Amino acid sequence: MPALEASSTDQTLNAHLAAEVSKRRTFAIISHPDAGKTTLTEKLLLYGGAVNLAGSVTSRRDQRATTSDWMELEKQRGISVSSTVLQFEYGGCVINLLDTPGHKDFSEDTYRVLTAVDAAVMVIDAGKGIESQTRKLFEVCRLRGVPIFTFMNKMDRPSRPPLELLDELESVLGIHAMPLNWPMGDGPEFRGVFDRETKQVHLFERTSQGAYRAPVKVRDIEDELVRETMDPGVYRRVCEELSLLEGAGSTFDLEAVRAGKLTPVFFGSAANNFGVQLLMDRFLELAPPPASRKFAGGSVEPTEKGFSGFVFKIQANMNPKHRDRVAFIRIVSGTFERDMVVINTRSGKRIRLSNSQRLFAKERETIDTAFAGDVVGIVGNHDFLMGDTLAERPDVIFDEIPRFAPECFAFLHNTSSAKFKRFREGLEQLLKEGLAQPFQLPDSYQYIPLLGAVGPLQFEVLKYRLETEYGAECRVEVMDWRIARWMKPAQETPPGEKPTRPHVPSGSKLALDADNSFVVLLPDAWAVKSLETHNKDWTIQSTPPKKGPSQ
Repeated sequence: MPALEASSTDQTLNAHLAAEVSKRRTFAIISHPDAGKTTLTEKLLLYGGAVNLAGSVTSRRDQRATTSDWMELEKQRGISVSSTVLQFEYGGCVINLLDTPGHKDFSEDTYRVLTAVDAAVMVIDAGKGIESQTRKLFEVCRLRGVPIFTFMNKMDRPSRPPLELLDELESVLGIHAMPLNWPMGDGPEFRGVFDRETKQVHLFERTSQGAYRAPVKVRDIEDELVRETMDPGVYRRVCEELSLLEGAGSTFDLEAVRAGKLTPVFFGSAANNFGVQLLMDRFLELAPPPASRKFAGGSVEPTEKGFSGFVFKIQANMNPKHRDRVAFIRIVSGTFERDMVVINTRSGKRIRLSNSQRLFAKERETIDTAFAGDVVGIVGNHDFLMGDTLAERPDVIFDEIPRFAPECFAFLHNTSSAKFKRFREGLEQLLKEGLAQPFQLPDSYQYIPLLGAVGPLQFEVLKYRLETEYGAECRVEVMDWRIARWMKPAQETPPGEKPTRPHVPSGSKLALDADNSFVVLLPDAWAVKSLETHNKDWTIQSTPPKKGPSQ
């Protein structure tokens, strides 16, 4: 009888875990800068009931700040410079929304966030179409097989023809597009959207600065109110476009969406709250729950009992008063319980996860239980590194976090010897966040930190945070190197012998990365050709070599 009771209990627990996992929707919002990504994030929070008044990303001083842009520098510059986790419940789902930096200089942070999501909403400025950063982020999603939902934003401004925008999705990005609603005009003539599933028109009214939900009237497209609201020429054109779409005979394929081969397309205006709820409701219905994840020894299902997860982001000083450090963990499988003991499979150490937090930008609350698909913040001084796997099984090691080649380099000088300790400790912490990559010059007699980054704005943020969060004044000396090449000799150096070094072209520099691998920093493509010509017996890589399990 006890065995039967234990079996019944296990079945109940398994059913509970499966039910919880099925509710999870973990996704990121991606876009080119200024396409409206942070604005859409704020409006999803408004419609999800997570905030009562939506903030603005404009520079008006009397408007409320956005929830996702919590860092002081973000408020000053009006851009997102760090990814943010926002968790809330809506429509029977538990939503983990990850807002990402749009600026290309912070693409490393965005790429890391995309390892932690199960879907992405791609925001496109309908007046401009697909832009460079959009294309790069789309390719990252495609490589990972992440389903993409498209929101054509800013329809309240003069926009490109919607059929042209759909064609661009297919011709430029190479993904089939299926519009689930259709804009009723654009610019000053934009009145709402036509829901192709219900065959109903949603007419919207503007609210003051888009801070509140937009009042909406739902009517049949033949309704007199719809005709009276719209310009006759615009109404006629919309009806012709809808007729063309219906004549094409395309059918919606949910499996193709979840395989990343078809993108559902929505039209609207995030600033005015037009079409936001239609996007949110349909997204939660169509987006996939957490899926299995592969590791070197096999794969892990989200409904497995054993807990596993990985660190995809580290953030210091979210609460400057406490000088704390938060490791963001994406739960891959099982149930998380506060105070549980897990293994950091990189170090082999057993760690108690005691100070666990549910995150909402910089706000947080203690959380006792979480499930696969959730993002949990672990506060404390655990020696976590980006990409660490935390699991109950020691053989589970996820290799999720990509490494990138820097495209700009700078020396960071400490300008106050009295504050050197603050400078050293602050820099060490910010480097753990992945804000820049450290290098060292093997022949240098004086240690001055040499940093690499994808874009120069990363140096500006690092300097700002060192000075404001750690009180360590510093100076950035930008160098002329633009390209990095990792070097490995064809034959390993015998033990006890001095390692051979590659030939380094004029104007270039030999350095060591954090793993003590040789890296040559070069100014231009001509130097790269010279490097390749004079180092035939070396393996040359344009990206950092993958770390081994022991590293």
